[in-house]
Amino acid sequence: MSDNRKSDKEKIEELDVKGEIVSWVKTILFAVILAFVISKLIIVNAVVPTGSMENTIMPKDRLIGNRLSYKFGEPERGDVIIFKFPDDESQLYVKRIIGLPGETVTIKDGKVYINDSETPLVENYIKEEFTGDFGPYVVPEDSYFMLGDNRNNSLDSRYWENKFVHKDKILGKAIFKYYPRFKKIEGSSVYGDTINVSVDETEETAEIRGFEDYFKVA
Repeated sequence: MSDNRKSDKEKIEELDVKGEIVSWVKTILFAVILAFVISKLIIVNAVVPTGSMENTIMPKDRLIGNRLSYKFGEPERGDVIIFKFPDDESQLYVKRIIGLPGETVTIKDGKVYINDSETPLVENYIKEEFTGDFGPYVVPEDSYFMLGDNRNNSLDSRYWENKFVHKDKILGKAIFKYYPRFKKIEGSSVYGDTINVSVDETEETAEIRGFEDYFKVA
């Protein structure tokens, strides 16, 4: 009789252990699914290896992008975005939007002019003065003209074979850097206005690895 009671007790304990294991498996599975959904539908987590976006984004900076930013609104001039490189979509880049759909972008002596304006954009986020004439570039509908903040060392729309980024190829808007220090990424270029930006970036080739979406950017 006691043997039977002991056997019943052991069975109950075994069921409790199995129930605990099932509970942990469910919790872990839920966490993995949640992480996958967040990384694929809500955020992009990027590591920038080079200096094309200095001094806004520095080499080795890690940043978070919001995949939902343009689901409810349009990209704006000055936004720093993460996108598929038009010449090789297996790579991801981080650059700043300069030209909007339908605009003509012209660079004269290092200054950026939109359409027929005689007043250049005020861009206090660029790393240093640069010179050179580029364009004019006529931006197609639903596309954007991109430049790096480190204009002297950035492989951007000026040099690409396919010079514009289509809206469908934008993965997200860069929101903030979280390593090595936390800093919000801001900025918008408007005629005569000062743009206050807080970002640091680099490089030019991006790859996403699971939940952590790591890139090289230019």
